Amino acid sequence: MRLSTDDLGFFFEPRHAELAARLAAIAGALGGEHDAARVARELGARFGLYAWLVPEALGGAEAGRPGDPSYVDLRALCLVREALGYASPLADSIFAVQGLGAYPIVLAGSAEQRARLLPEVVRGARVGAFALTEPEAGSDVASLRSVARPEGGGYVLEGEKTFISNAGICDHYVVFASVDPAAGRKGITAFLVERGAPGLVEEPIKLAADHPIGRLRFAGCRLGPGALVGEPGGGFALAMRTLDAFRVSVGAAAVGMARRALDEALAHVRGRVQFGKPLAEQPLVQAMLADMATELDAARLLVLRAALAKDRAEPGARLSSEAAMAKLYATEAASRVVDAAVQLHGGLGVVAGSPVERLARDVRPLRIYEGTSEIQRLIIGGALARGGAGR
Repeated sequence: MRLSTDDLGFFFEPRHAELAARLAAIAGALGGEHDAARVARELGARFGLYAWLVPEALGGAEAGRPGDPSYVDLRALCLVREALGYASPLADSIFAVQGLGAYPIVLAGSAEQRARLLPEVVRGARVGAFALTEPEAGSDVASLRSVARPEGGGYVLEGEKTFISNAGICDHYVVFASVDPAAGRKGITAFLVERGAPGLVEEPIKLAADHPIGRLRFAGCRLGPGALVGEPGGGFALAMRTLDAFRVSVGAAAVGMARRALDEALAHVRGRVQFGKPLAEQPLVQAMLADMATELDAARLLVLRAALAKDRAEPGARLSSEAAMAKLYATEAASRVVDAAVQLHGGLGVVAGSPVERLARDVRPLRIYEGTSEIQRLIIGGALARGGAGR
């Protein structure tokens, strides 16, 4: 696996070079592992990667801002997700959702919640999940229908969530529900719900990709006052800040998958002989490889530009256009690169379980989750119309 900060050193600092060197060995150890529950624990307990999901000020990895309790090193997250995307898309998805399940606690959790949960998150002793999507509320978050009714000093949760990653292997969910449906997004509130809570039912959903995901049903699910994350009505802003923090890293995962696809394609066309010479010597094949490599590098540059801008921004600053461009282009480009790799493999490219066939299934969800490609275009286009991007 090729993962280095040398060729793009101006984006990075010395700690990133050290991380990149470690990741090469970690990625090799993860390749071929398909036990989601075991991967979820080992990413923290064995490899220490969850430390990059928690600010240094709250016990996470050294990130250059020891006094900032909300800062996570986005360039480091991108390096981790690129490496995991290359070696194990399953591990990448679990890592990403661990971040989504922990960051609301970082931003808005009580002192008790932070002290109890975050050390366990870092060690891999606790796996989290982020429960926002509903059957009738995907991109339109403000239309969610789950409700939390105050009762007995706590809340009673009713509703349904779907396509919740890490369902079935996690220890807690950060669940978003409304305490005042008439208030729209201003009623949305975040709650910490432990797996196994009375009134919570988990149902697995089988996807084409290797990914732990499921449906949650809440029927009279009683929560104590300590389950509230942040303030009542603060859930919508909390969800958006969490997604903003990690959206760029989706592009990094796409870059890792595209890099793996290109490497697999190169190995195949150099060894496959047709019409008396290796496929790699055929002009049409070389043209396809050129397009793949160019799109890959362009995607990585957009991702790192957005990550660097976010890392240098003031706390709480939003860089939505840069993040949307990175996520949009990297995920769309990765899909094209993987598709080209399948084409170059010919019949071998669609054999179940082959590396490029698996990549074709694994790369597809990246254009949907954490904001579809269409939503990213709306973000970019809206900013351009207002004069706030592309200048």
